Amino acid sequence: MRKALTAFFLAAAIVPALAAQTGPAAGVGTEGSTGSATQLVATGSKLDAFAPSTGLIYHNGPVLLTARAVFIFWGPTFANPASPDYAYAQALIAFRNQLGTSHPYDIITQYYQIVGGVKQYIELTNLGGGTPDWFDTSTPPTDVTDAKVQGEVSKYLASHAFDVDSIYQVFIPSTSYSSDGGITSCGGPDVGYCSYHSYFTSGTDNVVYSIQPYPSCSACQVAGMTTTQIQERFMCGETRESVTDPLTTGWWSAAGGECDALCSWQFSTSTPCGKTWSNAAGKCVS
Repeated sequence: MRKALTAFFLAAAIVPALAAQTGPAAGVGTEGSTGSATQLVATGSKLDAFAPSTGLIYHNGPVLLTARAVFIFWGPTFANPASPDYAYAQALIAFRNQLGTSHPYDIITQYYQIVGGVKQYIELTNLGGGTPDWFDTSTPPTDVTDAKVQGEVSKYLASHAFDVDSIYQVFIPSTSYSSDGGITSCGGPDVGYCSYHSYFTSGTDNVVYSIQPYPSCSACQVAGMTTTQIQERFMCGETRESVTDPLTTGWWSAAGGECDALCSWQFSTSTPCGKTWSNAAGKCVS
């Protein structure tokens, strides 16, 4: 489901249709909402829809050189110390704060953008060094559509400066689910993905974002891992793919898969992220 959607796709009926399409990470299409343009991208499937043939190919667009990941926790339980969601949110923040200087992130520093004929490589970075995270204590709707995710990001940007290198990552509680194009995350009626990344245009700005639904169903869980550990791996995947392919013109394979999509569901409790594709190694690495 590509709006820049890095979706960890699950449904067997969805994956072949996506794999048959051209463009980054599958299902490429455009979807408009009032005053904005959106691109979504599929990233990952338990069915190996994006098995690598030539590795990742550069498509002449930008990457995020010194990325930031701004967290938006939407729902009152994330700010309530008495709720398990509070500890979940704090653990994710701690994970984010060290991710950008860790080995799982260092793998993607082999990728670059070309400006004026010069290669500019992705750098290690303090992902938590952007504008402040936001705990929005309003209650999200049960069905959080893509338009509502964009609206929540826009609400944040109404009181915070926009940063072209930031990924705005929206986390929702188990009482809500994400939906797009009739497909949903855990908690919805037609589970087809666990998370995705995308972008929309606001004025002259390309706003990169992801939706991180609560991985509350068996389709988005891994044996031996806690809910927090699973979400860390989804967040890591969305971050790496947003950095290497923020606007669908960055790095993706001939089959349409982005870096983590080529190695989808290769998770382990011994590493903080799933495997991702390395052109340098010619295989999935962690």
